[in-house]
Amino acid sequence: MSNAVTQVPDAAELRPMLHAEVDRLRDEHLGLAHRALLEIELHQLAGELDDSADAAISASRLNLESIAAAVAAHRAEHPYK
Repeated sequence: MSNAVTQVPDAAELRPMLHAEVDRLRDEHLGLAHRALLEIELHQLAGELDDSADAAISASRLNLESIAAAVAAHRAEHPYK
């Protein structure tokens, strides 16, 4: 594989290139592009949540007791109908 194919432009170059690619998409492919972007966001948020959970566990803020208390508090505020 050539270096030109594997080298990714910096964000300042890449952003307008991606916008141009989206503008060239056929209407029927826009939903697929949107879904792909949502999946990227989902992976980012899952990573942040995982990191936050690891930090909370390390700081002893997340344990079985605190989880049970949070669930109980939520259920008290939002009873099932």
